Amino acid sequence: MRDTSYQHPNDPVPQLTPTEHARVLTRVLASPVIKGPIIRRPKAVDMAERMDLDSAGVDELKKLRAKYGPGPVQLQLFPGRRIALLLDPEDVHRVLNNTPEPFSPASMEKRGALNHFQPSGVLVSNPEQRKIRRPFNEEALEAGKTVHSHAETMTRAIREEVDALRGHLDFTQALEWKAFSQMWWRLVRRITLGDSARDDEQVTTYLNELRARGNVSYLVPKNRKQRKRFLTTLQHYLERAEPGSLAAMAAHTASTDKTVPEQQIPQWMFAFDAASWGAFRALSLLSVDPETSAAARAETQESFPDMPQLRAVMLESLRLWPTTPLILREAEEPTTWRNGTLQEGTSIVIFAPFFHRDDETLPEAHRFSPQLWLENRDDSDWPLVPFSGGPGFCPGRNVVLLTASAVLGELLQHHDFEPASSTKNVSEPLDLENLPGTLSPFSSRFAVTRR
Repeated sequence: MRDTSYQHPNDPVPQLTPTEHARVLTRVLASPVIKGPIIRRPKAVDMAERMDLDSAGVDELKKLRAKYGPGPVQLQLFPGRRIALLLDPEDVHRVLNNTPEPFSPASMEKRGALNHFQPSGVLVSNPEQRKIRRPFNEEALEAGKTVHSHAETMTRAIREEVDALRGHLDFTQALEWKAFSQMWWRLVRRITLGDSARDDEQVTTYLNELRARGNVSYLVPKNRKQRKRFLTTLQHYLERAEPGSLAAMAAHTASTDKTVPEQQIPQWMFAFDAASWGAFRALSLLSVDPETSAAARAETQESFPDMPQLRAVMLESLRLWPTTPLILREAEEPTTWRNGTLQEGTSIVIFAPFFHRDDETLPEAHRFSPQLWLENRDDSDWPLVPFSGGPGFCPGRNVVLLTASAVLGELLQHHDFEPASSTKNVSEPLDLENLPGTLSPFSSRFAVTRR
């Protein structure tokens, strides 16, 4: 499909000056790379929080928009590789709505990273492969349903794993990232692969070690032996197809040899990991907002597992601190914009923190405003894209939101959480009217009391 929505002169989109080029590299693009684009580096995220690096990136793009106007700007990453930065919500909608053609999600950077552990995943597939793999993912994850048909099995696993964590909470009267993450990965393995995978920490280790290689993309060779071991393990769980698991959904969804189901599952696990960061940050927000916490507790009793209030809190956490700060697309043909043209092969970058935290266009930019997600609004009206958008939106959106909101609901039912200082993070409690641009879940800590 050829995109013809913009027809303008053939002058190239403005090129940044050498000084601006350096500032974008250091203030916008460096932070997501340093923190880890595929799997986070906790110490780097802690450092980014102390330096508030994402706010620096937002400020830099605001300066570029003030100088160049709302059209995109471009820079050269290295010889032969051009990057275009979007500065206007209208252009964000255009790119996302015209995915995968002419704006392919399988950018060179993404292929280099994801090929380490899912070379046949939908996100790095060509258009013909995508036509087969994308519907498979949507059907298995039931992308159009707020509550997945396996919700009963999912929430049973969540209740049991949070219940197992309660002994730790009561004994230590505290909750730190390590205990939360261990609980989270157990329930993720159960939801994704089946109850028998609860204690299969090796499959998670395989995935995370391969993701760590993905952090440096083409700069390290692929560990093909470990990738094979990992994918063989996933194939084993697909063959088991334990009732109530996403693996069972995948096993019972129509597929062909080109679908490669075992290579779709790593992205589901990857997305669940990102959701854990969002959920722990959401707990940070709830810990300083007694009113919203009380409403969430009431909702858990009344409408579990479909809990709009807690889903809104989770979405607001993802707006404030996007787990995918760089949304990438690659132009498969020359494209025309309001201020010029971009060459075929240009990598188009949507820096999500800029659109989520732009106080010049969004009054709630730095405030905790879960009501944004409770209003009946069309997504096309605003540039908030915690799960991307258009035909390339994350098909696991509702499964992730159900899981995270259920975990938060279970935690709040029997315990109160308050921010607590730690040796790594001695910052003041969050100010809900002026939230920081970066928040590390890895150094967050809560004092816990039983209700």
